[in-house]
Amino acid sequence: MNLDTVMLQKLKKLFPESQKQLEQKFLDENGIQYDQQLGYIIDGVIMNELSARLEYFTNRRMTSFNDLKALYLNAIIINEKIDLEIANNRFIERLGNTKENLLQFKEQVKRLNEYYRQFLRDKR
Repeated sequence: MNLDTVMLQKLKKLFPESQKQLEQKFLDENGIQYDQQLGYIIDGVIMNELSARLEYFTNRRMTSFNDLKALYLNAIIINEKIDLEIANNRFIERLGNTKENLLQFKEQVKRLNEYYRQFLRDKR
C-alpha cells in the first residue's frame, strides 16, 4: 500500500461527504468511465469487448468485467498467465495477444482493481 493510498483512506474517513468527489477524481485521473449498457471503459477501450481475453486469463471463471469483486479475486491468476505468456514470447493468436496489448490489459485490470479496492470493497 503506497502513501497516496493510505492518505486517501484517511481522508475518506475524515470527510465522508467528499467520498464521491474523491471517487470521481480517481475515475477521471485513471480514465475510467462506466456505461450502463457497455460496462467499464478505460481510455476509450470498452473492457467487455475484451471478454474473450478475460475468459482465457481467468480459466473461464469470468466472461465480463461487470463484477469488479470477481476481477479483484482473480487478479493473481490473470497476472501470472499474462507474465507467463510474455516470458515465453508465445502469444495466443486467436485472441490477438501481443506483448503490448497484454501489458495494456494488465494495466487496465490493475486500474479496475484499484478502483474496487479503494471505493467499492468497503461498501459491501
